[in-house]
Amino acid sequence: MTVVVGLGNPGDEYRRTRHNIGDLVVEAFRKRVGEPREQRRARALVAEARIGDRTVMLARPRTYMNRSGAAVSELLRETGAGPEELLVVCDDLYLKFGTLRLRSRGSHGGHNGLRSIIDALGTQAFPRLRVGVGPADADVAHADFVLASFPKAERERLPEVLEAAAGCVEIAVREGLLKAMNLYNRTERRAEGPGAGPQAR
Repeated sequence: MTVVVGLGNPGDEYRRTRHNIGDLVVEAFRKRVGEPREQRRARALVAEARIGDRTVMLARPRTYMNRSGAAVSELLRETGAGPEELLVVCDDLYLKFGTLRLRSRGSHGGHNGLRSIIDALGTQAFPRLRVGVGPADADVAHADFVLASFPKAERERLPEVLEAAAGCVEIAVREGLLKAMNLYNRTERRAEGPGAGPQAR
């Protein structure tokens, strides 16, 4: 991977919401690799870091979630990278909070950010790391759930979740997807109960 993208919504009001955990992971990863300076380009906040034998672009789109594809496609055009060299980090309300699931490709699963990227790139064949923010409350609309802030118990655990996800990204970049999958996917747990099924957000 040469382009790592953390999905979220711009603006302080969204910064610490569940839907922005992808953005928070990439910010944590940027700090992990020396905190290279960010600049605005291609509709995103972008930094570049030397990791192993490659230069990696770290990007946090400044579009809203459902327009993520516009930023990602522009970033790939700018770098000349293909979809297989992209790693998207996003939230998943059907995975228990803190669970990581890395895949080399897949459908959008109802996630509007992934949907926008798939539409813009014309392919589902790009790696993605889903970070669990569930299980969703049965009596709360999915959009309201992911746009809400983390409750106190999850806020206390958030730093360790971000550090684990940033570690997964680093292994994926340095040693490949398969190694990262073997290390981080083994603790996967799906959220169960009312509301399970295709995401509506």
